[in-house]
Amino acid sequence: MLIIGIAGGSGSGKTTVVQSIVSQLKEKVVVIPQDCYYKDSSHLSMEERQQINFDHPDSIDFDLLCCQLREIKAGNTIQQPVYSYVSCSRSKTETITVEPADVIIIEGILIFTCEELRRQMDIKLFVDADDDDRLMRVMSRDILERGKTVSTVIERYTKTVKPMYLQFIEPSKKYADIIIPQGGHNQVAIDVISATIEKYLTKNK
Repeated sequence: MLIIGIAGGSGSGKTTVVQSIVSQLKEKVVVIPQDCYYKDSSHLSMEERQQINFDHPDSIDFDLLCCQLREIKAGNTIQQPVYSYVSCSRSKTETITVEPADVIIIEGILIFTCEELRRQMDIKLFVDADDDDRLMRVMSRDILERGKTVSTVIERYTKTVKPMYLQFIEPSKKYADIIIPQGGHNQVAIDVISATIEKYLTKNK
């Protein structure tokens, strides 16, 4: 089993990189998104939930994520939590069954900020992109997929997304084995990484 961590700022193109790698690998691949592991905030009012800084490492339940990754590495099935961006809380009744696979990809903006999680990774990739490009992608995603307004997105980017990127995410780039510039548009890098992963898996079968 190969554990791959893919980090990078919001809107850097991580999802595109993940999808490209998954589509090229012949082995069974499971993707574990960091966003499923936001701490449960259902005990808070909606107004309080909307004030949570989701770009700070403290917003992530790293204990649960690390525990479930250890379980899946041991060959056990896990029940991955389900998080709603609309209600800003974790589902009390719904989970996703995740079974062991040849390749486990952990994807998220803050995954390299947790030392215990980093130690469980075999390969660490950081997806880099221009600040303006990331802002445009964040705006498009949050407006179309999460029902946010333009003013809300810009306010959040200014108050939390950009400061947290500079404080936590960009510095975590030093832990990466490979940095992918140009985000998800760098097909050459994606092809090289996919070939490297396939070679690694073939050698260790």
